[in-house]
Amino acid sequence: MKQLNISIKHNLIVGLLIALWLFVFAFIIKPFDDGTINFRAWFLISFGFSVMAFLCYCLLTILQRNLYKRISRWNISLEIASILLFYLIYFIGVYTFYKSSILKGGYNFSEFFSIIFIKVALILTPVIILARRYLIKLIPLPEDVITFRGENRLDVLKIKKEDLVCVSNAQNYVEIFYIENGKLVSKLIRSSLKKVQEDFDFLMQIHRSHLINPVHFKSWRNQNTIILTQIELPVSKNYKETLLAL
Repeated sequence: MKQLNISIKHNLIVGLLIALWLFVFAFIIKPFDDGTINFRAWFLISFGFSVMAFLCYCLLTILQRNLYKRISRWNISLEIASILLFYLIYFIGVYTFYKSSILKGGYNFSEFFSIIFIKVALILTPVIILARRYLIKLIPLPEDVITFRGENRLDVLKIKKEDLVCVSNAQNYVEIFYIENGKLVSKLIRSSLKKVQEDFDFLMQIHRSHLINPVHFKSWRNQNTIILTQIELPVSKNYKETLLAL
């Protein structure tokens, strides 16, 4: 495991699923019921343990997110350490809840761990492992497809980022030049050059009427003209210095 999904949204969903699974399993199966626990007490146990699992997983999400941003790597050892940290936090939380005035649990620290917590951990561990493995699949792939949307609903163009050559102003439209089947083609979309530049900041402005994809820059034709893939465009003095840096 070399990646970690640090999406707060995705991890909150997993936390909710873990809490729901624990509540349903604990309330229906009653894995540590000795026959002396009434309905109210059992509901409070199931509900409290589930809510505590969600809160502890949320805390784990924040801690591992901060760590991942700092070291920019992940591995099996860190994954195991994260799950163990979750159980440490969770154990402290549920034991505090168990001994609170709400439940007034009778087991001492060691009895609670061996009789109750071990069973809870056995219930949760497979779910946590599977859920965290699934989280990896939710990590978005690097975006290589860009979408142009115009003012009209039908003004939509989806192309690979690498195929986009340039965008030129055409009065109330922009003309998008891109490579398709090895040939340069274009499409008009009702939009503005300013909006296109705001939407796609990798584009470089070389003229008040032209934006280019820098990867398609080939060479200078002369002091005022550049050669791109299958097209030539003028360059204004205001943008020449930036272009010379390519």
